[in-house]
Amino acid sequence: MCYLIAKDFNSIGSIALQTNHGKKLVDLKKKILSVIGYDNIQLVTISRPSAYGEYEPYSFANSEKDFENKVYAMYNKNK
Repeated sequence: MCYLIAKDFNSIGSIALQTNHGKKLVDLKKKILSVIGYDNIQLVTISRPSAYGEYEPYSFANSEKDFENKVYAMYNKNK
């Protein structure tokens, strides 16, 4: 188990999705990055949220689709 984190460099907090390592995670990251690019939002995979205070507070997504929608909303806010 791991967590995919989306962090807006210009805001406090981040979005987290509990997930698993593997091809599905890689594909999800590639899909999101193809839309948002690399400028303002960082996608990172971490082992556990409590170990990474720099990303707090966390807003946990309920599903991959929920995570995508929240990341895209974060991205559109910065445009």
